Amino acid sequence: MRAYVFDGPGRPLQARELPLPQPGPGQIRLRVAACGVCRTDLHLIDGELPNPQPHVVPGHEIVGYVDAVGPGVECFAPPQRVGVPWLHSTCGSCLYCRRGQENLCPGARFTGYTADGGFADYAIADARYCFALPPEYGDAAAAPLLCAGLIGFRALRMAGDAQRIGLYGLGAAAHLLAQLCLQQGREVYAFVRPGDEAALAFGRRLGVTWCGYSTEAPPASLDAALIFAPVGELVPMALRAVDRGGTVVCGGIHMSTIPAFDYALLWGERQLRSVANLTRADGVEYFRTLQRYRVTPTVTSYPLEQAERALQDLREGRLNGAAVLLTQASGALTPPC
Repeated sequence: MRAYVFDGPGRPLQARELPLPQPGPGQIRLRVAACGVCRTDLHLIDGELPNPQPHVVPGHEIVGYVDAVGPGVECFAPPQRVGVPWLHSTCGSCLYCRRGQENLCPGARFTGYTADGGFADYAIADARYCFALPPEYGDAAAAPLLCAGLIGFRALRMAGDAQRIGLYGLGAAAHLLAQLCLQQGREVYAFVRPGDEAALAFGRRLGVTWCGYSTEAPPASLDAALIFAPVGELVPMALRAVDRGGTVVCGGIHMSTIPAFDYALLWGERQLRSVANLTRADGVEYFRTLQRYRVTPTVTSYPLEQAERALQDLREGRLNGAAVLLTQASGALTPPC
């Protein structure tokens, strides 16, 4: 099979021909149709995530069709369409797993980081951590739901019943979350990189309440601010924008250094929190929520062999919404969108 392999920081992905992987007990093999390109993939490739699996295949927003199952798999069968998220597996027995916080499991493995992912024609996944996908979403549209959608949803839950929501960084996660929040009757204030006129226009097309540069103060105090851009300087800005009792949630796996800030920004029972990974329960609840609220992913598609170009476009901010790699299998068995 074709696969694109990460050999180390600063090196381009390498196109390789690899043996077709075989599913073990509890595993399924997927013929990959689409795989999202996430900012976490950039953090991996840029050396900002420690100790990846050697020669790992990146990609953790996988949409594929089951073509083989290992012993003990009963929940999926060929040719069912399946989504594979960032959380590849957990130990199931540690304190965190036992109390419903499997996202914090110290023995967890992660798709496209410590286990091979979806920048390939085929992928292996633990069947227990996969999701059946809503048929209303085609392959390319479903891919960003599996990380951008899920992480945004988990971040929103940390904001509680906040009605005025600030979103810093209007990328894959925020553009999906903005649509959900607006349908729920919340006000959405979107902050983009200074000078990025295309992002401003994108936010306005989404119908957000207000869209401006991250250096600007919003026209109203926020109940919560969710930061998706990996920029530490945004933390004190977001704390300044939220009202007393408000919450700032950092939604990325990596962030540049947070500068020192005056305690007055945190005082007033403001909270500063982070999102770490996701749980299977997040996925179940998110896809149930999408039965009531419909989000429309904005997707730029690339053939698998243009994985490097997709990563570079993401790095340089040339994308609105999400980037998705498509294989030759994409659309062959896709439900109508």
